Amino acid sequence: MRQYVQVPTVEQEKAYDYNSALEPRPCMCLGVCCCCAALRPRYKRLVDNIFPEDPKDGLVKADMEKLTFYAVSAPEKLDRIGAYLAERLSRDVVRHRYGYVLIAMEALDQLLMACHSQSIKPFVESFLHMVAKLLESGEPKLQVLGTNSFVKFANIEEDTPSYHRRYDFFVSQFSAMCHSCDHDPEIQTEIRIAGIRGIQGVVRKTVNDELRATIWEPQHMDKIVPSLLFNMQKIEDIDSRIGPPSSPTGGEKEENPALLAENCFRELLGRATYGNMNNAVRPVFAHLDHHRLWDPNEFAVSCFKIIMYSIQAQYSHHVIQEILGHLDVRKRDSPRVRAGIIQVLLEAVAIAAKGSVGPTVLEVFNTLLKHLRISVEFELGDRRSSAGSATFSTSSKESDERIVQNAIIQTIGFFGSNLPDYQRSEIMMFIMGKVPVLGTISQSLDTSHLGDLGTRRIQIMLLRSLLMVTSGYKATTVTNALPPPFLDPLLSPSLMEDSELRQLVLEVLHNLIDRHDNRAKLRGIRIIPDVSDLKIKRDKISRQDVSFMKKHGQQLYRHIYLGCKEEDNVQKNFELLFTSLALTTIELANEEVVIDLIRLAIALQDIAIINEDNLPMFNRCGVMALVAAYLNFLSQMIAVPAFCQHVSKVIETRSLEASYFLPETIFKDKCNLPKSLEKHEKDLFFLTNKIAESLGGSGYSVERLSVPYVPQVTDEDRLSRRKSIVDTVSIQVDILPGNNTDDKIDNTEEITFEALKKAIDNNGLEEQEKEKRRLVIEKFQKAPFEEIAAQCETKANLLHDRLAQILELTIRPPPSPSGTMTITAGHAHYQSVPVYEMKFPDLCVY
Repeated sequence: MRQYVQVPTVEQEKAYDYNSALEPRPCMCLGVCCCCAALRPRYKRLVDNIFPEDPKDGLVKADMEKLTFYAVSAPEKLDRIGAYLAERLSRDVVRHRYGYVLIAMEALDQLLMACHSQSIKPFVESFLHMVAKLLESGEPKLQVLGTNSFVKFANIEEDTPSYHRRYDFFVSQFSAMCHSCDHDPEIQTEIRIAGIRGIQGVVRKTVNDELRATIWEPQHMDKIVPSLLFNMQKIEDIDSRIGPPSSPTGGEKEENPALLAENCFRELLGRATYGNMNNAVRPVFAHLDHHRLWDPNEFAVSCFKIIMYSIQAQYSHHVIQEILGHLDVRKRDSPRVRAGIIQVLLEAVAIAAKGSVGPTVLEVFNTLLKHLRISVEFELGDRRSSAGSATFSTSSKESDERIVQNAIIQTIGFFGSNLPDYQRSEIMMFIMGKVPVLGTISQSLDTSHLGDLGTRRIQIMLLRSLLMVTSGYKATTVTNALPPPFLDPLLSPSLMEDSELRQLVLEVLHNLIDRHDNRAKLRGIRIIPDVSDLKIKRDKISRQDVSFMKKHGQQLYRHIYLGCKEEDNVQKNFELLFTSLALTTIELANEEVVIDLIRLAIALQDIAIINEDNLPMFNRCGVMALVAAYLNFLSQMIAVPAFCQHVSKVIETRSLEASYFLPETIFKDKCNLPKSLEKHEKDLFFLTNKIAESLGGSGYSVERLSVPYVPQVTDEDRLSRRKSIVDTVSIQVDILPGNNTDDKIDNTEEITFEALKKAIDNNGLEEQEKEKRRLVIEKFQKAPFEEIAAQCETKANLLHDRLAQILELTIRPPPSPSGTMTITAGHAHYQSVPVYEMKFPDLCVY
């Protein structure tokens, strides 16, 4: 016979409540059991009442409302409610009563969302314990259920931080779920999505918590980051994920593990700060190394693009430093792996250069140059080891090293070209300082053990990278673009016996001189019929540019002049030399510079005619074609009719009688070259006297045209600037001590009023200067070599004697009133000199 308990009036919604505790027992215990059931704590009775008889009926909402009201009214009971619910849930999990498990978790979620008091802390511990039980169960449905409850908990903002709560277990469990390999693809995807959402919940909960630093510890990041990257590899369209964060729909986020992992990865990096950025990035390298994702490196590039776009701009240099460090670690790996890392660095610096890269600019270039040298060493080492036995594998290694070198050059150039102008000029100086010179040791790239071939390889690659850095560089003045510390080392490779090196130097020079983008219009050496059709842009020559040409113009002329005399010149060399002359005319030419350029052109013509250097006939005709193309361009630029007429007449005569003196003919594949140039008539050449006549009527100072151009040597220029120091020897100042007053040197010229008057008088000064210059030129042209050598030796000896005399006067100290020290019997004695007996220079006495 069953016993029924009357329902209280407050629970009228449910007429009857079946309680298993009230089942009939043996008659001796019947009354005792009834009393015990009535004495059960109220919170247990309320918890028991939310479970229906059949779990399919779901949570009893009316009783759940009562339990919620009781928990809010008596928050001190929350910990007991949570403990009892955890006890029931654990029992149901073990008995596989998953229906009651779902009901218990739903009740926990509702209690968690409704209660926000101080007493919720003990309840949360019970809640997390139950979530952990579900995640450990191994049942996919229960794991997904526990993950969903944890995500709801993560979205709750607690009033006070918890100083004892840790999430180590959840990080490990969710990371393991991200690597689920269930046989059923649907279940596998479901578990992986749950694991990613769980990691996202852990990140959000710990970042909002004051103890968020714990999640950034390496042991946690080493689990979280690889788990996300493992799922991100499933992205089919990589290119759609490389930009800034996208905003996919909610359905896509829930269904696609790769997309959900990427958004979680972006969120994780976006919350990283200065102190924990490195901990979040280093696991990426470990994952890429472990799964060998550097070759091919599409996924690695996409990962670091996501990183660079997700982190805060001021932390980008941390990522670059980590990439450089990893490149150092993997420097002994295969060339393709190193090339993949360098390609990742290129993409990273391309994004970072648009913002701020911090103090790592020079570090990037220094590390890349070091790896450039290492790559050249590997290439040469493979070549030496395979000498005499060329195999396919060795040639493949060499080509792979070329890939590494090209990647380094591309990275250097691209990074430098995206820097601000003030930083770019420093990088230009930095790279130029690393270019090795044969026979010397560079600042940091010691290529002495690489030999001539290795040094040449590094020279070419550094100049190629410098060419990329200078591309698009627009300096306000040429002085800023070509300062002396940069110009001198830049022009030194232009005289090397390597046509490719000279070409690169000229191209770099074009990038720096061309400030109005006229170089593309001047591409190719040719006779331009009408220069006005090119629509050349130019501005008025500034004072700074005029000053630059006065100081360094002769240096530019000299390198162009000597560059034309190289025997290994090809068509590209002549094209670049023509462009150099044309750009100098556009950007830097005033009337004085125009005269110097004409003198230079005539001197180049004399090189081809006289042929003192025994140049091949192709080179001689190429120089003649270069002079014709340039003077045709120059005559139209300065627009002097008589000059244009003379140039046009010579070009027309050449086209009829000697077309091989024109660029359109000489640079063809098949061109008939003359046997000699001595028998040609003067009508085929540009004559100095006719050019002087044509320019003289237009106001040009043509006196200097009669002086042949002679290239000046830099060292000679420096000695000439020191001439004023040598001349000071003529002013003798006697400060030597002595007793004989007759020893005074008296060979100075007496300065009188008449002498000063003659010095001021300028009548006839110009004529004397011209006559002196003519005599000097005539002497060097007609005098025998022995006479010239003897005269130079005499001047050198005179200069040496005067310098020795100056040094003797400056090094010897003047007499001191304290006297001179003499040593007698080991003791020092000072012999004083009276002031009235000391000898002073005449200029010091009044």
